[in-house]
Amino acid sequence: MEKNERVRDAAIRLGTLIEEHKGGDVMVLDVTGKNSWADYFIIATVTSTAHSRGLQKHVRETIGELGLEIRPTKRKIPDGDEWTLIDLGDVIVHLMTDTARHFYDLEKMWFGSPDLLKK
Repeated sequence: MEKNERVRDAAIRLGTLIEEHKGGDVMVLDVTGKNSWADYFIIATVTSTAHSRGLQKHVRETIGELGLEIRPTKRKIPDGDEWTLIDLGDVIVHLMTDTARHFYDLEKMWFGSPDLLKK
């Protein structure tokens, strides 16, 4: 399987996993060619810190079998309770509270990028 197809399938699988574990309004945006650092953004709304941590755990447990690994972020402050970013290289996972999601509005920033979870 070609790398691009493998990464695309991995992004869809992670988006589906987050959806199955009650991540809200999950989107897997194909941003291929629209930036230099990632091909897919997974965006999901979380209801609490515990919910976010649970989703992070499920992502960590699954990435190895998908051929992905977490890349350490170089932030001066740790992720807050409002927005957690998991950098998997070509796939970036954004777990955001409803407030943060509306404030940052990543969907608008990447308007026109296809959502791979839309049926």
